[in-house]
Amino acid sequence: MKNTNIRKILYHIKHRYVTMNNVVMAVALVIGAGWAWASVGVMQRNFGLQKELDAKQRELKLAELETQNLTFEQKYYKSTEYQELAVRERLGLVSPGEKVLLLPPNTSAAKEADAKLQAKTLAAPAAQPEANFQQWANFLLGDRK
Repeated sequence: MKNTNIRKILYHIKHRYVTMNNVVMAVALVIGAGWAWASVGVMQRNFGLQKELDAKQRELKLAELETQNLTFEQKYYKSTEYQELAVRERLGLVSPGEKVLLLPPNTSAAKEADAKLQAKTLAAPAAQPEANFQQWANFLLGDRK
């Protein structure tokens, strides 16, 4: 009995579902799925390659900017302005008509006062901004500070 039921089921499946139209549709579906999968893979590869290309272009631009910067720096070091400043700094020379003002080093009291002032500036709490709701309430109710 079971054997005949299985045969009937197989017969119905074979004649009802395994038709030429269904086989063609299944093959087309497999081909379409394969094409879609390959397309996604190619797009993913292209995206990765584009990211690499962008990174290389940024590196190239950075190298060009560094080269320009070094060229400008080199020109500056060769200029007479830099040479004059370097001589003034290292040898303490002055131009004609200039007066040099030499200041004594700071005393310990001045250093302590500066440190206290800096500590006060850093320790002062920042003003807390009002909450957005509170700002609206003040605006709408006319509560002005």
